[in-house]
Amino acid sequence: MTESPADATSATRSTPGTAGTPATPGTLRVGMVGHAFMGAAHSQAWRTAPHFFDLPLTPVMQVLCGRDPGRSRTAAERLGWAETETDWRHVVQRPDVDLVDICTPGDTHAEIAIAALEAGKHVLCEKPLANTVAEAEAMAAAAERAAADGVMAMVGFTYRRVPAVALARRLVADGRLGEIRHVRAQYLQDWIADPEVPLSWRLDKEQAGSGALGDIGAHIVDLAQFITGLSISSVSGHLQTFVHKRPLAAEATAGTLGGGGASGETGTVSVDDAAVFLASFAGGALGVFEATRFAYGRKNAIRLEINGSRGSLAFDFEDMNVLDLFDATEPAETAGFRRILVTEPEHPYVAAWWPAGHGLGYEHGFTHQVVDLVAALAAGEQPTPSFADGLQVQRVLAAVETSSHTRQWQEITA
Repeated sequence: MTESPADATSATRSTPGTAGTPATPGTLRVGMVGHAFMGAAHSQAWRTAPHFFDLPLTPVMQVLCGRDPGRSRTAAERLGWAETETDWRHVVQRPDVDLVDICTPGDTHAEIAIAALEAGKHVLCEKPLANTVAEAEAMAAAAERAAADGVMAMVGFTYRRVPAVALARRLVADGRLGEIRHVRAQYLQDWIADPEVPLSWRLDKEQAGSGALGDIGAHIVDLAQFITGLSISSVSGHLQTFVHKRPLAAEATAGTLGGGGASGETGTVSVDDAAVFLASFAGGALGVFEATRFAYGRKNAIRLEINGSRGSLAFDFEDMNVLDLFDATEPAETAGFRRILVTEPEHPYVAAWWPAGHGLGYEHGFTHQVVDLVAALAAGEQPTPSFADGLQVQRVLAAVETSSHTRQWQEITA
């Protein structure tokens, strides 16, 4: 999830800053564009990671960019950023910025990311990578060119960094499930199930690209492929919009889609409220996917079950410190799903945190993302997921949308 463009881009400079200040050896100077929901989550990660993990580079929260000077300064003070800018172009050109962290809506990702890479800055970009396959292709191509000069790019699918999810990937890679046969993936929320929820940028196709499909469906596409190690090869999907008109917030009537009090006017929802699709994976596994923001009672239920020839595993983010594993090689007398509490120091990422049994939360995935990114940059390696990975997810999303229009299966082709 990302934030409104009202918080991200403009054409004036807010604070002169200290552009040109030489880097302290062993540091990674970060400029972040956007400072709402995702900006706050990323900021906490940049602040926290060096205090719990032994990083090869120390992140420096150099500059925060937002359109409104006052709001940007307030956010910078609250979130821990040294300076502010009001034009992302200044951020990508500053010699005292080594990495640009993009936390803006999808319609701005391509322009900012490509400009940053061409300026020699590493890039961390929120998901989905872009609003269209063409934009994602341009971003992936720019990342490939930049990588030849040691400049790296990563897309932010942070749920990969939940310890239980990382453990699931490890178990599958180790062959504990055998040959993968079925994948079931759901992402269920209810935050717009009430038709009186005001229209926001997330419901505007120009800014968001798609609705539930891209906003949350992208996550389960990535997770399914990450855990199984298999790519989706074809899809058959259906998109549905349940509420076509919503109240406009008062600020929306002044020209900006936003939240807040209703104005009495309504606007058109131009994205899907829910998406369902079938999938075939390379190797023959079958998948069933569902993404909706209309599941009353489900706040952030990311559910995956994977069945293989030797067993199964199941995960639900609303119980995020637990992974359920079924070993089909055990005797029937004692066979059953085993509840693994993923809080042991042997589990991915966990050793840096609390004693066993003291669970982690949503924000820790972002911290682990910083850890993995910084480690890869220090080693001169491509961080994952790469822009090429993000492009592959974008192709799946586009194929689902095309399938919904044509009522036909769609192949995922490069």
